[in-house]
Amino acid sequence: MRRELRRLKERVQQGRADVIIGKQGVTEAVVAEIKRRLEAKGVVKVKALRSAVKATGMDRRSLARHVAERLGASLLDVRGRTFVLYRPGGGGQRRGGRDNIRPRGARGLGGERKPWSRR
Repeated sequence: MRRELRRLKERVQQGRADVIIGKQGVTEAVVAEIKRRLEAKGVVKVKALRSAVKATGMDRRSLARHVAERLGASLLDVRGRTFVLYRPGGGGQRRGGRDNIRPRGARGLGGERKPWSRR
């Protein structure tokens, strides 16, 4: 089990943060998004902006612990204002061989840009 957690943590640490906590702090919407991603992937990387840490009045580690307790997840790692949450049982629900969450910058089929893109 320890090896699996280590591998998950390493895999998640390499990429960008899945959820960013903004200046309004830990809102219901942020908690709902983290919960949704935990159910889909099992592991979520969360980044708290400086303003979020200041707005909550907690230090970065206690903020990470607070979010983990609120979601019933395990806190795997804290590096700076970025932390990794894990909840067993998630990640096994794949539809059509793909994750139902698209990565940032993902394009539609064929690589075309969406019409609302500014690029």
